[in-house]
Formats: sequence, C-alpha cells, structure tokens
Amino acid sequence: MIKEAIFHRPKNSYAYAYDANTLHIRLRAKKDDLTSVELIHGDPYRWAEGHMLSDKVPMSKVTSDELFDYWFIAISPENNRFVYQFEVTDGNETWVLGEMGFTEDLEDNRFFRFPYLNEIDVFDAPAWVKDTVWYQIFPERFANGNPGRKTNTNGVWGDTPKPDSFFGGDFEGIIQHLDYLAELGISGIYMTPIFEAPTNHKYDTIDYMKIDPQFGDKETFRKLVQECHARGIRVMLDAVFNHSGYGFAPFQDVLKHGAKSRYADWFHMLSFGEEEGDHPTYESFAFTDNMPKLKTSNPEVKEYLLGVAKYWIEEFDIDGWRLDVANEVDHKFWREFRNTVRAVKDDVYMVAEIWNDAMPWLQGDQFDSVMNYPFTEAVIDFIAKGKIGASRFGNLLTSHLQLYPENVNEVLFNLLGSHDTARVLTQCGDDTAKLKLAFLLLFTYPGSPCIYYGDELGLKGDGDDFAYYRACMEWDPAKQDQDLLSFVKQLIAIRKSHSAITANCHLQVLKADDASGLFVFSRSQGDEEIVVALNNGEEPSAFSLPSKWHGQNAVDLWSGEKVAVGAETASYALEPMQFRIFAINK
Repeated sequence: MIKEAIFHRPKNSYAYAYDANTLHIRLRAKKDDLTSVELIHGDPYRWAEGHMLSDKVPMSKVTSDELFDYWFIAISPENNRFVYQFEVTDGNETWVLGEMGFTEDLEDNRFFRFPYLNEIDVFDAPAWVKDTVWYQIFPERFANGNPGRKTNTNGVWGDTPKPDSFFGGDFEGIIQHLDYLAELGISGIYMTPIFEAPTNHKYDTIDYMKIDPQFGDKETFRKLVQECHARGIRVMLDAVFNHSGYGFAPFQDVLKHGAKSRYADWFHMLSFGEEEGDHPTYESFAFTDNMPKLKTSNPEVKEYLLGVAKYWIEEFDIDGWRLDVANEVDHKFWREFRNTVRAVKDDVYMVAEIWNDAMPWLQGDQFDSVMNYPFTEAVIDFIAKGKIGASRFGNLLTSHLQLYPENVNEVLFNLLGSHDTARVLTQCGDDTAKLKLAFLLLFTYPGSPCIYYGDELGLKGDGDDFAYYRACMEWDPAKQDQDLLSFVKQLIAIRKSHSAITANCHLQVLKADDASGLFVFSRSQGDEEIVVALNNGEEPSAFSLPSKWHGQNAVDLWSGEKVAVGAETASYALEPMQFRIFAINK
C-alpha cells in the first residue's frame, strides 16, 4: 500500500456539507492501489460499555485521473454530529486512517471530526445559476443603437479594432437585440464595466456611481434590466474594486495634495513625491500606471465600495456581480461584500476573476463561483491546438472536478474565451468543425456556461493586443455563420431539456484514447444517463455504449431518433470531428 499517496483533510473539498442533511466525504489514493475503502463513523456522544458506537459503510471509487483514485460517499449524520475514520485495504494490507495517521486498530487512532452540520454553513449559490446560459457582452462592441448621440466614435463599425477605437456600442443596441439573445437560448447577460471611464474597456473607473455617457444614462440602463427580466434573462455587472482609474476623483486629490489629502490612505502609495521634481509612486494593477490599487482594508474605501455594490442592486435590480482581479483584494473585504449584497437581494450571484485554484474564496463566505479558466485552457489545448491528447484532457477535467465541492462545481462559470483571450475560432485555426466540438464540451460540462459575444457566429480575433479579441459584433446575416449559429442553438436546447447535464456535477470519463483522439464521457441524474462521444482525431474511430445499456431504448439527442441498444448494435463509428449524444432512462 502506498500510504504516502493517501490524502484526506476534514475540510474544503474533502469533507463538506452538500445540503442541510448531507455530508460529502472524499479520500484520495494512488491510482489502482486500494481495493476497498470503508468509512467508520458515529456520533461522538453515543457510547456503550466504554466505547463510542460506530457503523461501517463502503465508499465508492467514483473516478480517477493520471495519478490518483478518488473515493466518495454521501451520508446523512444522525443528530448532525459526525466523526469518522477510514479502513483502507489493498488486498494485502488493511489500515485505519484517522487524525493520527495510519494505525492497525481504530481504538489506537483519533477520529476525524465534522463537529456539527449547521445549515447556515452550507454553500448557498443561487439555485437559478445551474440552469443559466450566459452571454458575455463587451458593450462598446455589441451594437450601436443610437449613432446620432455619439460624440467620441473614431471608427466605422466592423473595422479592425485598435486599443483606442470607439465604435459606439451602447445600451440601446443591446435592447434592440434582446430577442436575438432570447431566441439563442440565453438566460443571463454578463457585461464588462459600464461605469464612467476614458477607455473603451472601462476597467479604469472614474466614477462608480455614474453610467459612462457613451453607453447611455441610468434610465436607459433601467429599461435594459427590465427588458431582460421580461424575457427571463438575468443581468450581471462587472465591478473593479481592486483598482480605480487614474481620473478617479480621490486619486486626483492625492496627486494634488499628496500626504495631506484626505484620501491619502485610500491607495497603496509608495511615496507622495514631496520633494520638488519627484513624482508620486504607487502600486497599480499589473504595471499599468492609470490603474492605481485601492486599499480595501481602509474603512472609508470599504464603505464607499460596498455602497457601490448595494446601489446598483437596490436601484436597478441587477442579479449578479463579476469581480475583477478578485484574488488581489483582501478576504475580509469580500466577506463583508457578500454579506452586504445578500442583505439587499438574497440570490445575487457573485463570480470572481481568479484563474487558478480558488478554494480559499469558495467556502461559502465569499464567492459563489469563479471564471473557470482551467476548463477553458484544457479545451483549447485539446480541441483547438492539439497540444494534449484525450487522456491528458480527461485527467485535467477529472482533477479539476475533485478540486472543489460538488455544490461549487455545479455553478462554476465556464467559458471558451473572454475579452482577455484570443477568439476561440481563431485558436481553432479557423476550423469551425473544431469550434463545434469545443461548444459541445462547453454545453455538456458541469457548471454554468457562457458564450463570449459573437463566438456563436464565428467572430475571429488574435494578436499581441487585447483589441484584436474585441471586434465589433457582426449583425449582417449574410456575414454570419448561420450553420454554426443553428448548431449552438440546438446544443443550448439540449442542455436545457436534460437535468442530467444541469442538475449536478457528475462526470465519468468512459474512454480517452490518445491514438484516435476519441473522448467519451457520461453525465447522469436520477434515472437519466447521457453519453457524449467525440472524435478529435484525423482518422475514423468507434466507441461503444456501456454494456448496462444493452437491451434498452436510447435516444440520439442530436437527431431525435430512437435507438434500440443491443450487444451487436452498441458500437458506433465516428468520422474525424464527428460526435454523438445518446440518452437513456434507466
């Protein structure tokens, strides 16, 4: 037995409350090492004859990645109190794992402890998120609904964008195309910043309480939110609380009055440039001088920013906040942020821009979700760039799904690209067949999927500057990829019709073959199981449906045809870039 590979921690993603009555317990072990794991558990206050009373139940090996097996059990503790140990066996040795490590007998060890299942501690992301399909809009580039009102446009709609391009996108343009989004199947809009700022991207906020005049006014924004809600579409705004813009009035006051400014402690100042000829120095976002870093630990800064967060919910009934550069802001601020916005509206969705392991922020006291860039990168590397094979891809997905609790995975904000990445079609080498496979994975993967505006029509963009990723939306039907658009609509419709895709985060890799590029996985919920198979290779391949499906009637979800699955008919050929989606009710 490889004991050093066995890992458990009675917290985070290894022991957590899934709901008010259920605990999830995980154990990690070296791949193919353990033959069985049993959970020894009890109530710490139930004793008889000098011993705590305990029960023993088997755990299931639910999935594996390149290095590890993951054992799992969902269990409802009596009286909400729970202590436990693991009995692990490899066929030759049997050990008890507890807080003291490995012992031969449970009496010589200490139990792991989940002291009490408090309902208030359960991770409580809004229930509506699992069923939401998001659409990210870069407002300056989506649609110009009122060209006559603009005074700062310097480009013709559809021209190649430059860093300082302004094409006139606005709220009116979004309102005029809400029916398009509703027909596509969109039920949530995420907009990059809309507050006053000098740039086209608006991540350098001047006034957090004012709509940028380029986009419209507050009444137009109010109408936008109301029109979205009338169509069943939620609205999420982008908040930049890590830093402000150079023109932010408090920062200008610091530049003018130095250490004597009443805002002197609002920013991470390194020096105030008091000597003649000296310039103030300060921390900023990355090395961007026009984005000075806010000191969110300052009570006045905190009060101001929390007031901003409340205002846009109270006044306009928005449904979510996406938080920029969230991992560089202190945890205490985000805890107060969550309490503040939830006191105003109890089902606001909070998504953080964190590109790496985000477990410290996803424990129920800060964010509901993060932008799932590890998923993005895995899909791009496998489908678009061919940098990794099917087995590596499957291992990456499996490992990442074990990184967080299941109720976190169910609401992760999944994407193929954003305003910060090259266009997914461009990364696919302009190969629409590859893009379709990427979309297939996006809409059948656990979590809440998001389309970056125009990807569903085949917008392209790459280069050394972010400007290339932010081209104008194409509204001429003759220039849109109508076949791709229809494809995405059908995928969204399939997703919305099957709870096996949306209701949980259960994903089982059935086959991942590097030689052929074949990747097959299943999703399940209750009596429904769905199998998704795709061929990312250059030669024909074949896959087989699970043997437990034999003798059952399945449905090809793409064609709608019913399929009788028999031992002789359960194998299906896939041409390169082809896929199949089958569903069965067991």
